[in-house]
Amino acid sequence: MNENTCCFTGHRRLPADKIGSITRKLEYEVEQLIKKGVTDFISGGALGFDQMAASLIIAKKQMGKNIRLIFALPCKNQDERWNDKQKTFYKDLLKEADEIFYTSEEYHATCMKGRNQFMVEHSMHCICALLHDKSGTSSTVRYAYQKGLNVRNVAK
Repeated sequence: MNENTCCFTGHRRLPADKIGSITRKLEYEVEQLIKKGVTDFISGGALGFDQMAASLIIAKKQMGKNIRLIFALPCKNQDERWNDKQKTFYKDLLKEADEIFYTSEEYHATCMKGRNQFMVEHSMHCICALLHDKSGTSSTVRYAYQKGLNVRNVAK
């Protein structure tokens, strides 16, 4: 566990009426962590909240913050079923990464869980956008609590 590291986890689909609030709370929580000395931020790169969080870290870096963006990806072909616009945006995000880790070469039934465990096990903090209990996000958040991470839900 790294005290200077925060991971992000959240739903792929966020309600349109909550995106503004989630974005503001995300920015606030990231700023608070930066003030406390957090320098490394891990995103799983998935559509939705993961990419929203990664975009914010890129913007903070461009504003001169001394932080790093790390992608922990489930497999090298995560974007295989995405549309062209989604793939282009994803590849642009990856170009801004300071590090990229793949938990698997190819997609398989448990690669997403492996990615989520990797992020939690390498973090002390977790910022999540958790809206419902039966999801990969809820499993990741439960694991983060079990591992003693400081968890902040920006979707509440």
